[in-house]
Amino acid sequence: MNKFYITTTLPYVNAEPHLGFAMEIVQADIIARYHRLIGDEVIFNTGTDEHGIKIYRAALEQNKNPQVYVDEYAAKFDALKEALNLSYTHFIRTSNPHHKKAAQEFWKRCLKNGDIYKKIYKIKYCIGCELEKTDSELTDGKCTIHPNLQIEILEEENYFFKWSKYQESLLDLYEKNPEFVVPGFRLKEIKDFVSSGLQDFSISRLKEKLPWGIEVPNDPDQVFYVWFDALINYISTLGWPEEDKKFSDYWPGIQIAGKDNLRQQSAMWQAMLMSAGLPNSRQIIIHGFVTNAGQKMSKSLGNVIDPFELVKKYSTEAVRFFIAYELNTFEDSDVTPERIHESYIAHLSNGLGNLVSRVAKMCEQNNIEVLNCPTEFDPKMTKHLDTYKFNEALNYIWENITETDKEINIKKPWELSGEKAKQVLEDLVKRIQIIAFNLQPFLPETAEKILKQFSGEINRGTIPTSVGIKSAPPLFPRL
Repeated sequence: MNKFYITTTLPYVNAEPHLGFAMEIVQADIIARYHRLIGDEVIFNTGTDEHGIKIYRAALEQNKNPQVYVDEYAAKFDALKEALNLSYTHFIRTSNPHHKKAAQEFWKRCLKNGDIYKKIYKIKYCIGCELEKTDSELTDGKCTIHPNLQIEILEEENYFFKWSKYQESLLDLYEKNPEFVVPGFRLKEIKDFVSSGLQDFSISRLKEKLPWGIEVPNDPDQVFYVWFDALINYISTLGWPEEDKKFSDYWPGIQIAGKDNLRQQSAMWQAMLMSAGLPNSRQIIIHGFVTNAGQKMSKSLGNVIDPFELVKKYSTEAVRFFIAYELNTFEDSDVTPERIHESYIAHLSNGLGNLVSRVAKMCEQNNIEVLNCPTEFDPKMTKHLDTYKFNEALNYIWENITETDKEINIKKPWELSGEKAKQVLEDLVKRIQIIAFNLQPFLPETAEKILKQFSGEINRGTIPTSVGIKSAPPLFPRL
């Protein structure tokens, strides 16, 4: 089987999970499920980023040992697996001992290549981003992403990575791989950024100021800068550097990240890989922000929507649908409670759920038996899924739902009987089966229920004979 690897970014564990990260991990799950359905062997990675000054300070504020603090929050993020029905195979934590050893080995390789040096420096630093900020990136002296946080001035002696050395190599990577970053306007954005010139960046912090981090090899006074540490998770989760075969089977992989991670994922990380003598990523998918009343949804702003609460109110499948259908795959999306509620009623309860209930009831009344299940995706779905156009994929499915509803109203099967009724209803069953098969990466539980209802046991080749289609409880009850 083909090997396929996809990873999310690792969220910081300094606050509860919110809808913004839920969007990213559900999008990754859709891609992973799709690749399994077409026969690929998939590794799907996520996890938690557990070092850095932001997390160290949060632990101190709660009077907790940093390890105890990150243990508690990592469990909260891992709980998304059940809440959102996620299929990830790997959950990596950057406080894991193997990850620490892998990060130190990565450092040694970059050092051996002449790309790490030490110097004293002074910078403006955003704790929220955990990044250096130039004056051009600030508005009224504040970070545009974290305007409620004060910019800090850091001055100390640290190790630096020779990012500037890789400017031309990065531009060559982008030129030779026009789909390296999607969507295309994000690729242009990073090309413009790299073309304007790269500055070497600090990759360590003084341990006396930040004792919570991975120790720099052969220098116990310094710890890894959080980004240099965290990015290495994408390969340490594959067993690198010990497990050569697993690593070579699955890497390079696909990464999915928010637009505020564009620079780190598609330029910093790629230069780091070049320095360590490792293959670059296969592709990077960049999504927009989830906003609330026009503001980026973020923990620091306190305007987040809790995905666990949404699941309690609407169900796992409904939240997955809202993320994939209503949130723009590549652009920012504004979310309000009213929009979530309206989407549930219109598309799930009155849409898909009502269609399945109507057809099942008519099939039961006319003793219609289950039919063979489809075995392949609609070609249009394949095209949309291969290009990560989740909105367009679900729009296509819902167009088919609308067309099927129209077909029912035109042919009025409730007025037919005998062979005519059977012919019309079996055609409707086939339409619903196709809808359900195409829906599998997005709403796996719902798709399975529908396929079982209209196809019997959905294991291929074991469909029982003479099994009638029966009515079932509503897929999406009215609230």
